[in-house]
Amino acid sequence: MKFLKCFTLFLIFCAIFLTGCDLPGLNGGQSKKDIKITALATSESQIMAYMLKDKIEHDSHGKYTASIINNLGSASIEHNAIINGDAEISSTRYTGTDLIGALNHKPVRDSQKAMSITQSLFKKKFNQTFFNSYGFENTFAFMVTQETAKKYNLHKVSDLRKIKDKVKVGTDTTWIKRGGDGYAPFKSFYGFGFKQLKPMQIGLVYDALKNKKLDVALGYTTDGRIAAYHLKVLKDDRKFFPPYDASPLATNKLLNKHPGVKKSMKALEDKVSTEEMQKLNYKADGKGIEPAVVAQQYLQKHHYFDKQQ
Repeated sequence: MKFLKCFTLFLIFCAIFLTGCDLPGLNGGQSKKDIKITALATSESQIMAYMLKDKIEHDSHGKYTASIINNLGSASIEHNAIINGDAEISSTRYTGTDLIGALNHKPVRDSQKAMSITQSLFKKKFNQTFFNSYGFENTFAFMVTQETAKKYNLHKVSDLRKIKDKVKVGTDTTWIKRGGDGYAPFKSFYGFGFKQLKPMQIGLVYDALKNKKLDVALGYTTDGRIAAYHLKVLKDDRKFFPPYDASPLATNKLLNKHPGVKKSMKALEDKVSTEEMQKLNYKADGKGIEPAVVAQQYLQKHHYFDKQQ
């Protein structure tokens, strides 16, 4: 009797333990699908990764979970993570980068054509879906302060020709040596260069411009300091810089098996403009708000959590 009593108590304890634990295979008789999402070491990439994570988890009502493989150093590392099966989704891939990188294709300067070729080749070569853009692109852009724009009547890149010998221009060190859309091709394409070109870390050019240590800077279109410092982006009127439209990417194996994931990802297409991405980046980089919080606040503000899938 004593043995039976002890054995009964043991069974009760086991039942309580298993009920309270979320062990694999014991979640309502089904295991959750955990989806791996890659993110670059930029606030922009991490914000979009958390948007994908939150949207997928919310829409699935707990059927899916998502985890983020963070701080990857380049698009090529993201690409390899997907190819090797270490992840199934990339949060931010850029047409201009992947065309000449993963796809080994020549640059394409027309935005729609670049997207079409990128999507077609990813499907054909890798059986992956390169989604339509979130709505923003992160490409190179010349920028000036509002004061400088007014002083020299600057609106487009071609306007810089008239002041090319009198202005100090700051640029990312790597751009000076780049092929394709770098400095040497730029000079050939636009027909002029700059007398005072100062290579520096990209993070420093915006402050140098704001503090009048530079007259012109080459930066990136989604940087939060553009909006925060009220900088004027000059129009690339001859369309030298290729489009770098930002999109998520996923394996078709994942999307075919879990169509709800595809629906959640498509819901973010054309939802974040370049100007909005600037502001979101500044919240993270300028105000120190965690990318996960920035993403959640944006989704809630736009009522994405209220949309049932």
